[in-house]
Amino acid sequence: MPKLTAESRAALREALLASAAVTLAVGLTGALLPPSWHTTAVACVFFGAVWLLVWRKDDDSVRRAGLALGGLVIPGRLSIPGLIGATAAALGWALALLAIVAVPFFFAWRSWWGPRLTFSLGHHPLDFETELLAQVLIIALPEEAFYRGYLQSRLDEAWAPRWRVLGARLGPGFIATAVIFALGHLATVPLPARLAVFFPALLFGWLRARTGGIGASTAFHAGCNVYSLLLGRGYGLY
Repeated sequence: MPKLTAESRAALREALLASAAVTLAVGLTGALLPPSWHTTAVACVFFGAVWLLVWRKDDDSVRRAGLALGGLVIPGRLSIPGLIGATAAALGWALALLAIVAVPFFFAWRSWWGPRLTFSLGHHPLDFETELLAQVLIIALPEEAFYRGYLQSRLDEAWAPRWRVLGARLGPGFIATAVIFALGHLATVPLPARLAVFFPALLFGWLRARTGGIGASTAFHAGCNVYSLLLGRGYGLY
């Protein structure tokens, strides 16, 4: 790995300190607050960290982090056609990747959980629209804003991306972000199985690098969560 410059060391130090502080805050939230508050409180931790580290800075910093959200968080006149185009592109990327991974994920999920019931949403009905909205706004968006928006971008400043993977430029920061993402999930629910989110985190990180923003990774992240929830409800497991 190339020797770090002073600027790279500063970026790495900030990224590691920020991720440690956020992971600690998320862990304390899970330990100290009532369970009904956990998800919303964790979302506030992520959004607060992103505001302090990115959104309160200049517009160029926000864009470099992929956190402009189609212009929604950039001061000035909002371009509706631009926002619609960015949303459509993000959904297109997310749906295409979901179509690729849905079948192998299904068989991996069945192998891991070993459900005994036949699939039926009558076991635990799913309010699809509500769950999708909650997954996007309270889970996927705050997590993607911090991990793929701030953290992966900042780590890329420390370790310049040097691998070309299917059109995306990736580097050690891409892998480090997935590791920290997995450790954050372990901090909220201390079960070793939670570390498995490392693998979808690689896809989230690839989408962020390939598209230049977090829209596609947020949509894909939410879609994966809803798909997993749909399987769990349908087979009567959770």
